[in-house]
Amino acid sequence: MKPRFRFFAFFLLLLAFVQNTAAQPPNVEMRGTWIATVANIDWPSQPGLPVERQKAEFDSLLDVLKAMNMNAVFVQVRPSGDAFYNSNAVPWSKFLTGEQGLPPADSSYDPLRYMIKAAHDRRMEFHAWLNPYRATWDLDTASLSLIHPMRTLPPNLKEQWFFRYGRRYYFNPANPFVRQHLTNVVRDIIVRYDVDGIHFDDYFYPYKEPGENLNDYNEFASNPRGFTNIEDWRRDNVNKLIQEVSQVIKRFKPYVRFGIGSFGVWRNSDRDPLNGSDTRAGISSYDDLYADILLWLKSGWIDYVAPQLYWSIGFPPSDYQKLLDWWSKHTYGKHLYIGHAAYKIGNSPNDPNWNNPEEISKQVAMARSNPNVQGSIYFSAKSLMRNSLGVQDTLVNELYASPAIMPPMPGLLKAPPATPQICRMQGTPSTVKLAWHVCDVLTGDEVPHYFAIYRFDGEGVGNFKDPYNLLVTTPFYSEEYIYEDQTAQEGRHYTYVVVAYNRANVESYSSEPIYVKKTKKGAKKKKKFWGYMF
Repeated sequence: MKPRFRFFAFFLLLLAFVQNTAAQPPNVEMRGTWIATVANIDWPSQPGLPVERQKAEFDSLLDVLKAMNMNAVFVQVRPSGDAFYNSNAVPWSKFLTGEQGLPPADSSYDPLRYMIKAAHDRRMEFHAWLNPYRATWDLDTASLSLIHPMRTLPPNLKEQWFFRYGRRYYFNPANPFVRQHLTNVVRDIIVRYDVDGIHFDDYFYPYKEPGENLNDYNEFASNPRGFTNIEDWRRDNVNKLIQEVSQVIKRFKPYVRFGIGSFGVWRNSDRDPLNGSDTRAGISSYDDLYADILLWLKSGWIDYVAPQLYWSIGFPPSDYQKLLDWWSKHTYGKHLYIGHAAYKIGNSPNDPNWNNPEEISKQVAMARSNPNVQGSIYFSAKSLMRNSLGVQDTLVNELYASPAIMPPMPGLLKAPPATPQICRMQGTPSTVKLAWHVCDVLTGDEVPHYFAIYRFDGEGVGNFKDPYNLLVTTPFYSEEYIYEDQTAQEGRHYTYVVVAYNRANVESYSSEPIYVKKTKKGAKKKKKFWGYMF
């Protein structure tokens, strides 16, 4: 081969290697899915299903998401002033049982407790998604449960707690007793349930309805609290709730993440040339929903933001690429997860780019190339199940072809987890079995929540960031510190390392590496005995 052709061939090989490396999914990344219960969008498929059918549907949903290497679910447990869990203060949801306040037929069944365990058993985080201010789904107050505040409060207090707007009723953000009630709802969840996060969606003050105005001018005039602008006053009402909820979470369970799935545009640049994004969105979080997300990030009240960037790359009014860049510059050190519109794939007449099967792949690639982005969340589960334009296949075979660990939040806990040590090695002709332990005396922050087992080819430790080397993560709260590698091959040499992670996904120091050489001890004994060097 002539020299110039050798160089050209080498260049092609190098280019292929670089492209393959760039396309390799990271091994630390948020990969979440919103599971909506309102109007039975995702789960359960209809109200009033038998308990076993509900469980089977949820398990099936998680199994498919797990096959896609998703590592977190955001499940709507409070769709509209109601609950998908057992509570003395909040009525059962009609989307669960068919009638608000009606409990499941099996009194031992608590859907939230079941869902959390189902997610944790599959090594997935469970984030409880709440819609804080929506009090009813419609105007039919006669069908509300007798424990719903609209039924328990006297008329004069009811007028202070709620207002009607459009097709439903809302909790009044200006009322301090409402804020206390909503904060108590969050406290009840985090105290009684092992959730990994509390998640509010984009609904704060309601989205604008044509021809309707919010009727809170008299309330503002009677108690402006020093504000001269009613819009600033409304934003302060929401600010107070976010701050109070944050304080309660940090007081009781500081490792529980608090985040917002905000509307994708904080503010258009025509309203705020200095801080706004180069967009022409019809609404914005700041000006229309009165949600000052940037203040919450700057103040440390929330741990992450997940803006719903539900537009395509190049969409003129709200370009995904421009918004990704804008949000990445306004994180204030907090995590940024990108919300993707899985529901629009192949089904968006006003945005034809969603007919391109590569749209989601391009969006994820852009997010991954930005160092201030820690992952993605998809709306919603049913859209992924439909596999429109092969999106599920793309996630399984390309974007999420290997598992990933959740990004760490070191500031939530005071200490890293204890370092594990591999203490025993056994094997069969087709497996390698590891056992490890940690220090017997541990403080709360040092207790491991789960472990990751890394396997490197040959002798010596390789790249921990290469997803190929992440063999598996254990289920949360695993009682046995043991794992059997059933993919180890005869005649291969491996090095194993175990790393512990705490509730904030902060990793420990790695264990001492163990080198394993699988060799036959003799033709007569090869089916029973295997030799190890470590």
